[in-house]
Amino acid sequence: MTIHQDFPSPSARAPDQIDVDRAISELRRGGIVAIRDRDNVAIIVAAELLGPVGSRDLAQLAGSAPVLAITGQRAIAMGLKVDPATAQTIALTAAVDDDRVHRLVDPTSSPVETQSIGDLTVLPASPDGLGVSAIKLMKLARLLPAAVVALVAPLGPMTAGRWAAAHSLLLVDVEAIADYSDQVAVRLTQAATAHVPLAGADDCDVVAFRPLDGGTEHLALKIGQIDFDQPVLVRLHSQCLTGDLLGSLRCDCGDQLQGAIKEINAAGGGILLYLAQEGRNIGLINKLRAYALQDQGLDTVDANLALGFDADERLYRPAAEMLRQLGVGSVRLMTNNPEKLGQLEACGIKIADRVAHVFPSNQHNERYLATKAQRSGHLF
Repeated sequence: MTIHQDFPSPSARAPDQIDVDRAISELRRGGIVAIRDRDNVAIIVAAELLGPVGSRDLAQLAGSAPVLAITGQRAIAMGLKVDPATAQTIALTAAVDDDRVHRLVDPTSSPVETQSIGDLTVLPASPDGLGVSAIKLMKLARLLPAAVVALVAPLGPMTAGRWAAAHSLLLVDVEAIADYSDQVAVRLTQAATAHVPLAGADDCDVVAFRPLDGGTEHLALKIGQIDFDQPVLVRLHSQCLTGDLLGSLRCDCGDQLQGAIKEINAAGGGILLYLAQEGRNIGLINKLRAYALQDQGLDTVDANLALGFDADERLYRPAAEMLRQLGVGSVRLMTNNPEKLGQLEACGIKIADRVAHVFPSNQHNERYLATKAQRSGHLF
């Protein structure tokens, strides 16, 4: 996970960021988006939604054969020879039909057999290239991190903007895609506040923070009497619909949420941030896919990697921005995850202390908790 330390200053929403918003929406509908860097233009479509728009359509429009862009993690899971130390986004070339693309990018659809990857050629993509930007857009759209990408043939005297407009395509710059997450985080706005008594904390105000990308709101639960002159007791809780709402026993999220509310209340006051980052920020559908892979024998880390994600895709800039807007500069952080300490501190929030936050396991989440300790360094 990358720690970001340099952030843009708050300002009016830039047109290029609005273009990324629109691109995310278009990709989630299975549409085509054009992206460009300084030298090239490409058109892309989400690999998992390939169908209404097929690879042949892309080839005809772009004037070149499309390739399948996937992450290095997905390539390794498929059995391709990729250096894990240098692998970022890679491109695969072959005469790949649309059904085969689905099988290659979604391990829950059907296993990828060795013979099915024998004719694929691996092409490493540059860290700031079009393939990397295409994958970034897929992650922002909460889709599988895989895209069908076709490089647009030389346009001659026509500009990229005129070409895209002529084909009714949205055109997005790679720089806007790269900066998007930080731009969204720094422009969170407090939209509403209400007093909401909770079962574990009668004195609680809920503050809703609206992201300007049109995404799901983040919440801050201000519990009890908070002394902002002292380090504030804080819990960062990533949204987990299955654990928080449905009572799933596969994780400990529901226990952590309710336990944190009660502990903060018992301590006299503090803040719980409820962050819209379902499934370590891969989205609900992809989390359910990860669960399906766990049922086949993978642990929680390898399941995310097999889907093409990092083991943990969460971002901490939104949490830091929320705390700053609430007047918090120093925290006593309730967590078992050392990564949270470093990430939040890198975002400018002082960590005064770590407060352990542990709950008993059950027969359904024992392996999950053991994996977090052994592979993610969680402290229990």
